Amino acid sequence: MKMLRKILPWFFVVLFGSEIAAIFAPKKDGEFHVRAFGALPVLMNGRIQPFDSVGLNSLRQIRSTSDVPLEEVPSWQFWHHPKKLKPTEWLLELMFHPEEAAKRPIFLIHHPELLSELKLENSGVDKSGLRYYTYEQLQPLIGEIMKQGMLARQVTNETERTPVQKQVVKLQNALFLYQSLQLAICPPGWEDFGAELKAFETALPAGMEALQAKEAGKPFDQAAYEKLWEPVTEFFTLAKDTGAGQYYPLVLPPVDPETKRDNWSNIGKGLLDSVRDREIYAPIKSYAALVSAYRNKKPAEFNKAVDDYKSWLGQKFQPELKKGREEFFYNDTKVFLHAMIIYLCAFILGIGSLLALSLAPNLAESLRKSSYYLIILAGCAHTFGLLFRMHLEGRPPVTNLYSSAIFIGWGAMILGLVLERVYRLGIGNLVSSVAGFVTLIIAHNLSLGGDTMEMLRAVLDTNVWLATHVVIVTLGYASTFVAGLLAVIYIFIGVFTPLLTKKISQDNTGKVSPEIGKALAKMVYGIVCFATLFSFVGTVLGGIWADQSWGRFWGWDPKENGALIIVIWNAIILHARVGGMIRERGLMAMAVFGNIVTSFSWFGVNMLGIGLHSYGFMDQAFWWLLAFDFGMVFLILLALLPLRYWTSFKTSTPEKNAPAPVLTL
Repeated sequence: MKMLRKILPWFFVVLFGSEIAAIFAPKKDGEFHVRAFGALPVLMNGRIQPFDSVGLNSLRQIRSTSDVPLEEVPSWQFWHHPKKLKPTEWLLELMFHPEEAAKRPIFLIHHPELLSELKLENSGVDKSGLRYYTYEQLQPLIGEIMKQGMLARQVTNETERTPVQKQVVKLQNALFLYQSLQLAICPPGWEDFGAELKAFETALPAGMEALQAKEAGKPFDQAAYEKLWEPVTEFFTLAKDTGAGQYYPLVLPPVDPETKRDNWSNIGKGLLDSVRDREIYAPIKSYAALVSAYRNKKPAEFNKAVDDYKSWLGQKFQPELKKGREEFFYNDTKVFLHAMIIYLCAFILGIGSLLALSLAPNLAESLRKSSYYLIILAGCAHTFGLLFRMHLEGRPPVTNLYSSAIFIGWGAMILGLVLERVYRLGIGNLVSSVAGFVTLIIAHNLSLGGDTMEMLRAVLDTNVWLATHVVIVTLGYASTFVAGLLAVIYIFIGVFTPLLTKKISQDNTGKVSPEIGKALAKMVYGIVCFATLFSFVGTVLGGIWADQSWGRFWGWDPKENGALIIVIWNAIILHARVGGMIRERGLMAMAVFGNIVTSFSWFGVNMLGIGLHSYGFMDQAFWWLLAFDFGMVFLILLALLPLRYWTSFKTSTPEKNAPAPVLTL
């Protein structure tokens, strides 16, 4: 039994470490080299990214998932993994087999009023209360959807739109994005892109002669002219600017990269330029070969076309090729998902260690170590993902709400590990695991809006201030949340368990630690000091940045006010504690209220949609934020219960000469 307790922590490390090693291990491609295709670079949303990211971010916007299920499995059968189309596979199907893609239920519509208006209540696929529809089902309704979408857009202030208007605008955007992707490579009506392109290339010389003769008012070959002009009219439509390439993925690299490397174009413009130059651009031929091989189910030809195009890109576009390959690897590993799973398991083990303290102290210590080591493992994965994102973006860790969630979770995890290293009570484990898991869940939901590495607004486009003001103030958020989380643990342990007044000896020395409650009070006070420092310095640095960017140090902007409120509230906590106005329970109640203050500054002000910081606007989390705040209010009321209702103080009298359980790291 003793040996089992020693082995248990390493068993969990080996188990989850093997999973991490497996996600980083090289993976083989299938019959069609879909993975190699998915790593090819394109330009979309103003940045170079692989086809895989185009598919992933598009699915997040259209379906609010990162893949497309090919079979329906009841939710309760969680052990069954249904077959799915991954982002690159779905994108290939949409671009090269649109008739098949049109049968996939990918359009999410969940507002009952909109479903009623479109008469879609009794159709679609119902999954956990959400309804998904195919492009075939929506195609007859596109005119009506576009009409309603335009009416909804007349309400220019997003915060004033009704839920139905927001839903119809989202559906309109999803349809437009879907149609844009459908035409990203293959012109409409060209069933066999390779054969059609060859025929067009053959007709090009005679067609250009006929065109020039017609323009000069001379006799011309009508048949040759029509062979050229009919497809050219389609190219003009495809080449239309859609807002700096915001929707069309620009798949063709610039002809002259030395002049302007980011001057990528779509397939329509590339074909028009080929008409002007009387020569088909090499990447267009590669894409034509890809389409024809994929449609005709010829994997060898498809794979050769991918390899040939990669070789061509390697001559002048090596940085773009590398960027596509690295971002594909980042998408493929899903490192934050795996870190989230490990954090959850660490939390369960951490809870187990606290519950076992009274009954089986040695088992409790084994579970505590297991939780601690798993958090370190999850923290390594979390850190890798954070650093790799920084490498891909060429930016400090915090650039938007998504990355702020990742960074706040990381900072809270580090603080929790430090607390666990110092106090060795299992409390730090709970802080790290809960903070890591919850913030990564928040980040996952924020990613459903689309590209999480989008181009920065001009006012944010400075790495100096992103690395100072934003990082420091975000660490202030993280530490304030940690203090609040410690307070939540104090309240739960005190009200529902006898552990708050328990003492634990450390390192087999016989030295008895403070009571868990007193240790928690020290932790909260220390973390609040840390939070006050970082939130104050971060706020001052933000004022300096604002002075440089907007010409004023302070403008009472909602985001600025939120940051100031955090500083003031943390300072009030410290003054109240030092001045003796509050004791342990009061400290905990005020620290829990700090969670409300910080959540408002982090998310709440963005939901107002006003001020110079409204670039992070989002309202889909409103009800979650409201539920969180009500939960914090409930905990504050719980903290204010008279001591006679606290289980820990009912059983606070220790037995005489009772040895404290041994706790080692």
